[in-house]
Amino acid sequence: MSLRALQFFFFATAVSFFFAVPLHGTLSNGQRYALSFVDVDGHTLSTADGHISVVVLATTADSDKARSVGDSVPDYCLGNPSYRMITILHFANKHTGIGRKIATMLVRHRLNEEAKRLQARYDAKKIASGARSDIFAVADFDGTASSRLGGQPEAADFHVFVFGRNGELLQQWNEVPSAEDLAAAVK
Repeated sequence: MSLRALQFFFFATAVSFFFAVPLHGTLSNGQRYALSFVDVDGHTLSTADGHISVVVLATTADSDKARSVGDSVPDYCLGNPSYRMITILHFANKHTGIGRKIATMLVRHRLNEEAKRLQARYDAKKIASGARSDIFAVADFDGTASSRLGGQPEAADFHVFVFGRNGELLQQWNEVPSAEDLAAAVK
């Protein structure tokens, strides 16, 4: 290897080290990802099963952000079986055994409360289905779910992904997207 090539290699390595982006969001828009998750109600959900999926990766501290994403979902998605929102709740503390069961019960309780809020929106739009059946949450106790989304299991940052019917990543954000941006991505 010539000295010039060696210098270029070290320069490129140094640049990539100092300007490296965090692992979160390293999924590439336009690529297909068939990711499967099991929610707290026992449903197996996939990003490539024919639905347009809004997937929110959040910690327990990000619950207000996750709610804001849900509130920004366009009305035409509500009660529509072609669309769904999945919240992946990453637990920073390692829960095992009884701790997982209690945490899962608390997540279900929180989903029931959110369903009551969402049901008011359904009623206003005269949507016949129950809102609770359209709310999905995955309890990520060990970082497995967040790592599938390009995250590091020990530190899941807030992230929003929109996957097309075949698992194609259509859009992603590190913060709560505007209602307009979210509507454009799910259309």
